[in-house]
Amino acid sequence: MDLGKTPEASSARTPSVRRVRVGEEDAGQRIDNFLLRECKGVPKSHIYRVLRSGEVRINGGRINQTYRLQAGDEVRIPPIRVAEKPPEPGQAAAARHDFPIVFEDDALLVIDKPAGLAVHGGSGLSFGVIELLRRQRPEARFLELAHRLDRETSGLLIIGKRRVALNTIQDAMRAGRMEKRYLAMVAGRWMNPVQHIKLALHKYLTPDGERRVTVSPDGKPSHSVVRLVRRWERFSLVEVELKTGRTHQIRVHMQSQGFPLLGDDKYGDFELNKALAHEKLPRMFLHAAKLRLQHPVTGEMLELASSLPPDLEGFLRAVDASQKRDYG
Repeated sequence: MDLGKTPEASSARTPSVRRVRVGEEDAGQRIDNFLLRECKGVPKSHIYRVLRSGEVRINGGRINQTYRLQAGDEVRIPPIRVAEKPPEPGQAAAARHDFPIVFEDDALLVIDKPAGLAVHGGSGLSFGVIELLRRQRPEARFLELAHRLDRETSGLLIIGKRRVALNTIQDAMRAGRMEKRYLAMVAGRWMNPVQHIKLALHKYLTPDGERRVTVSPDGKPSHSVVRLVRRWERFSLVEVELKTGRTHQIRVHMQSQGFPLLGDDKYGDFELNKALAHEKLPRMFLHAAKLRLQHPVTGEMLELASSLPPDLEGFLRAVDASQKRDYG
């Protein structure tokens, strides 16, 4: 992007109007997402309020929040003043967190996301992985999520550093040309070495506004391949390969078979989860462990992996120790 920004007014204390020329790298991006990056730290609600007011102009004209930028557009960004507010619990520590980098070049960044951190702000959170990365890398002109992981899911997360790379990655995901495998621990004894689950999933909102997913013939086609890794008396460790990438797909597919994920607070066995909280399982047992994809620019085949984090590895050891006591 051409960073030529000219003030319409100047003040040592008051923000001024900025005019930003859109380059090829940002062509195709929605104006709301563009402003969220340009106006670091400004809440989404404030961005949308400014858009609705008509103060943001493209080439002198008004637009709505779904407008997609074109190369050469001139964006008028009005002064935006935001009151200081106390940081959210854990925000300061999270902002200092150095995400483990699994792969990086000028097109892609793949990190090992910790559990407990949303991938983006929203639903009461003003920050997530992508906001923190942008804050840590103020020089980066483009950082966008290629896909999502649930807040309590750890593991491999892809971020595009160039729009062409992001679009190519997302096209590959939609076409099923990317291999994504997760490790999950479920309640019960999973017996089949390999099992395909092909059940359509329907997304809906609960009366209190929470997102939920259910198996329904009216839903979107969904396909998971489940492979047995290990089995104990009460639990099983499985590897789940996603052929489609629906919201909560692994959680709902496994629950539909009578094998809910351990620690799942939406679709799991809630009484069991309470007991497991005392058995060194602090969260849902789901980890994005492997990615296999073609590099969107070079065409090189990338095979990336992430080991189980200490909390899940510790629970595995506890289960092994318990079984040895029971059968030793």
